[in-house]
Amino acid sequence: MTRTVHCIKLDKDAEGLDAPTAPGELGQRIVENGSKEARKLWLGQQTILINEHRISPLAPESRKFLENEMEKFFFGGGSELPGGFVMPK
Repeated sequence: MTRTVHCIKLDKDAEGLDAPTAPGELGQRIVENGSKEARKLWLGQQTILINEHRISPLAPESRKFLENEMEKFFFGGGSELPGGFVMPK
């Protein structure tokens, strides 16, 4: 059975996540306030950040950076694209 949430990122009712996709309090906040659609958008943003900053998601400092960007993406003003980034056509 699907669960509907009012997605804080998209500002609309949408299908909610089934389980936390991030650890701790942030993951729980995203489950309660985020949608599957917003999660897909975040995965695209995360891929851009990893590639453009040339970071490893396994490194602790990189995980912290991505966690901060995830929080901004869902609950802040949004995660910014790296300077000079041009979306491929």
